Amino acid sequence: MQVPYHYSIIPLLICWHSAPALYEKYQTTTPQAVDEWTLSEAMAADTAGGGLSQLETHYQTFITEQDFADIAGAGLNFVRIPLPYWAIETRANEPFLAKTSWTYFLKAIQWARKYGIRINLDLHALPGSQNGWNHSGKLGSVNVLNGPMGLANTQRSLDYIRIIAEFISQPEYRDVVVMFGITNEPQGTMVGQDALSRYYFQAYQNVRQASGIGEGNGAYVSFHDGFLGLPQWAGFLPNADRIALDDHPYVCFGGQSDAPMSSYAQTPCNTWAATLNTSMSAFGLSAAGEFSNAVTDCGLWVNGVGLGTRYEGTYPGNWPVVGSCTPWTDWQTWDTTMKTGIMNFALASMDALQNWFFWTWKIGNSSVTGVVGSPQWSYSLGLQNGWMPKDPRTASGICADQNLWSPPLQPWQTGGEGAGQIAASVSKEYAWPPATISNAGAVTLLPSYTPTGTVATLPPPTFTVTSGKSVATANAGNGWQNPSDNAGEMVGIATCSYLDPWIGPSAAPPSPLCSTGAAARALEPMTTPPPRIS
Repeated sequence: MQVPYHYSIIPLLICWHSAPALYEKYQTTTPQAVDEWTLSEAMAADTAGGGLSQLETHYQTFITEQDFADIAGAGLNFVRIPLPYWAIETRANEPFLAKTSWTYFLKAIQWARKYGIRINLDLHALPGSQNGWNHSGKLGSVNVLNGPMGLANTQRSLDYIRIIAEFISQPEYRDVVVMFGITNEPQGTMVGQDALSRYYFQAYQNVRQASGIGEGNGAYVSFHDGFLGLPQWAGFLPNADRIALDDHPYVCFGGQSDAPMSSYAQTPCNTWAATLNTSMSAFGLSAAGEFSNAVTDCGLWVNGVGLGTRYEGTYPGNWPVVGSCTPWTDWQTWDTTMKTGIMNFALASMDALQNWFFWTWKIGNSSVTGVVGSPQWSYSLGLQNGWMPKDPRTASGICADQNLWSPPLQPWQTGGEGAGQIAASVSKEYAWPPATISNAGAVTLLPSYTPTGTVATLPPPTFTVTSGKSVATANAGNGWQNPSDNAGEMVGIATCSYLDPWIGPSAAPPSPLCSTGAAARALEPMTTPPPRIS
């Protein structure tokens, strides 16, 4: 884990940005499709148009084995695969197509193994939403570590992390799925670093309880910086076994400029390189979980469905008009100067970031224009048209020295000596749950779940082995690595009251929460057995 990773991203969420044609069909319906929640509702109502089966058709056709072959051929050695919680299950009125994306994640494992690619599995959408953004499943409010359902939704999320960890820690999968991003882009500035740190530590314990401790035992556990910045996580969890820090540096979402693409040749070097290098020393393994070639927010639905762009002054808020987006999106007319400018930016980004994932491998065509509408976000389109490198290793040396990190990582950071030997004082500092939840108050006054449900384990694929005239089923695991991890799934208490998981922070908790004694039982401190030493 001490060589640069060259990654691309293949989402198993149905993103308006990467698959616009699915959303364009439902722009005049009620509800209008702006996220996967409303897309699922609109599709379910459209039985004549195929209903929710349209989502599975997308899974079947958008990313295929050929894409994995092309990714390997492009010199990329990892893929980051965003997976939503509904790959495991849905509850109550959640409209998502449950469990189906898991089937296609299993195909991704098979193809990745075949073409020598490793996977960073990213839990991209949590129940209630960890950031309130459309790519979390539902556009709106934050209900993880925030608001009256912030505790209960987080308990449920920790269960899903545990369930995924048990599956990917099995020997059949752990050499392919070697990194697990436990939560994409939580709103750390809203929920607070203390609560987020406690959540991260409990999630880490859940993963290591499944995998065991030490090199080769399960995946690296990757934490997003929660928009607090990489320096804020320096020294977090000393002696934790194989953890990583994830940052998502983008140029395009702030102030806009009409400066030519050629003027950005050294921007990544000057902006990102020193920060990432410093984090490699101060924290340990650090990576850019997302970046793109976009230097403006131009592109079809880059900001979200129907939200316009800052560049053209049509995005919500007070944004001055900078110019027309056409020169930034009409890629079929780009000349050599434009393509060279993007290539130079891409190479500088790769060298500055060292360990990186590009968002995204493929953007689907618009059903309106028939072409890709956000070209600076598509790695494969850039390869085909000459603005992405055919070999990412050519990026080496593009940036001048920027506080260069001196390898190697410490032995405990890679699963060696000292790994998992976290001091008792650190465990106490980050004990779960936090005393309070942002925009809600004391956890003792909030709805919570209890571990008495049946665990929704993830099913393995089925393979048959033919030898002569006999046909046998190959062992693909049973979905659960550690049989000693036998706690039930977090579910509601029959004598307690709960709000809609997506209700938002302005609602008051139920009162009374529960009949006498029930709440006290649910909020007993969570004690996780020490991770297994394997």
